[in-house]
Amino acid sequence: MSDCCDRPGYQTVFSDRFARRIARTYRKHGLSRTQLRMVSFLAERGIQDASILEIGGGVGELQLELLYRGARLVTNLEISSGYEAEAAALLEGSRMAARVTRRLLDIATSPEDVEHADVVILHRVVCCYPDYERLLSAAASHARRFLVFSHPPRNVLTRAVLSVENLLHRLRNSDFRAFVHPPTAMITVAEADGLSVSYRHRGLAWHIVGLERLRRD
Repeated sequence: MSDCCDRPGYQTVFSDRFARRIARTYRKHGLSRTQLRMVSFLAERGIQDASILEIGGGVGELQLELLYRGARLVTNLEISSGYEAEAAALLEGSRMAARVTRRLLDIATSPEDVEHADVVILHRVVCCYPDYERLLSAAASHARRFLVFSHPPRNVLTRAVLSVENLLHRLRNSDFRAFVHPPTAMITVAEADGLSVSYRHRGLAWHIVGLERLRRD
């Protein structure tokens, strides 16, 4: 499989225009309900002085909220450069820029180039990546304490919606595709690295899985 960073469809879908819309929504309304649940899962278990690795963090709004709640530093990995201007603007306004490192890198294809972190997060990311096993395996192996990710529910409605969306991408000659990966199989991949599920939320649009490392050899 080719590196997703080299796929123009990702740059087109996750463009600077898309980033401006996400940043504008965050400034006006704050985090989404799904994001707030992810933050609560982590904050309740303690993230004081924790290192955060967010894969596909976009403009970084979730990271900022974790820093506000006591996290020490953040590394963001992105495969589209379209977010960088808006992310920089948010960081400047928050005065958190010195505590955040942003990199253009695909952890699934270059896991050895990424340092481990106490917390690894993927929000609305797994559904945009074709090889969920490779992605989640890399994410889990880098999580010293917690891994939390969101994914769309695997049902008839969601699969129908994404089928239409993918058809539109094909008609536009875009190589971007969205996926509804099997939830149980995704959890199995993370558990294979020694993580255990300690939180589940099943929303209409997004499900959340929170896993915790009870021990690490």
